[in-house]
Amino acid sequence: MSQPSSRSRRSGIRRGETASGWLFTAPIIVLLGVFLVVPVLMALWVSFSDWGGRGSPFAADVNFVGLKNYTTLLSGGGLAEQDFGTSLRNNAWYVVLVVPTQTAVALFLAVLVNRAILRGRGFFRTAFYFPSVTSTVAIVVLWLFLFNATGPVNAVLSWFGINGPNWFNDPDGIIHNFLGLFGVTTGPPVLTNNEFLGVSWWDWLAGPSVAMFALILMAVFTTSGTFMLLFVAALQSLGADITEAAMMDGANGWQRFWRITLPQLRPTLFTVLTLGLIGCWQIFDQIYTGTQGGPGKTTLTPAYLSYTSAFANQEWGQGAAIAFILFVIIVVFTIFQRWVLRDRKVSRRRLRRYQVVAASETAKGVAS
Repeated sequence: MSQPSSRSRRSGIRRGETASGWLFTAPIIVLLGVFLVVPVLMALWVSFSDWGGRGSPFAADVNFVGLKNYTTLLSGGGLAEQDFGTSLRNNAWYVVLVVPTQTAVALFLAVLVNRAILRGRGFFRTAFYFPSVTSTVAIVVLWLFLFNATGPVNAVLSWFGINGPNWFNDPDGIIHNFLGLFGVTTGPPVLTNNEFLGVSWWDWLAGPSVAMFALILMAVFTTSGTFMLLFVAALQSLGADITEAAMMDGANGWQRFWRITLPQLRPTLFTVLTLGLIGCWQIFDQIYTGTQGGPGKTTLTPAYLSYTSAFANQEWGQGAAIAFILFVIIVVFTIFQRWVLRDRKVSRRRLRRYQVVAASETAKGVAS
């Protein structure tokens, strides 16, 4: 008799806990549903419609056009496809250069300020993190001043005999400029005559423009401090026993970092790379307040193109379609990144080598 009553009592407590849990989470669920899920579903409908931005997108005069907005961007053959391809090229180079650089700089700064022998570590942590909490508009205005044609950056370059470029007015790609030093001004026909999304492969391989390269430097300057704090927190949570064992085995500093410290930072590394990837593909405020896509659309990004398509050109369907294509790109790259950084099993060949080394060390210990 006592056993069923105890079971019913426990199940009753669980039912009460479940109801209490739903009661406490109901407000945030409602807020997320109203201000996140519903707008996303509305934007998804807009991407499949011809809504002009006036009235309700669910009005009777709004028609369902299927994949027309997406095909216009991906295979339309017009200016919309060319602009979208240009924005993807610009943003792709931005991601390729910013994400690895800011991750490496953040990890270097974290290792530097985490050293016990460094005096004033708190000051350096604050100094490195300060650009991350500064207003983006203020940083953009500062960058426009520093990288002006007659600004301080070109003045410093002139001390070394370098004639600095007109940074935010130069649409040439840095790779094309480098090839131009060797007399290469045009690409082979296989690159110039073939294109992808309305942009020739020769232009895809042009590299970021000089103006975009200045924005790349700004991104590394402003975001490395934030990711530095994540690496510092991860470094401080690592145990010292494995490192001390490696020191006893004669491993030098680089070997301890590469073989012991860095593998333990893999979860933090995945977080930093994912946040950097998302932030770089969603770059908007720097473009809006700085270059507006110029010069020659070489700083145009999908996020800014989505804004101009919807709010400036009243192509709300295309603007929403660009946003969802960008969402798919971010998800695909995140999944690929997760696959690359996954935990891998030790191969049999490497495991056999470890066993041989361990057996030899054991034999040496017994003999001694």
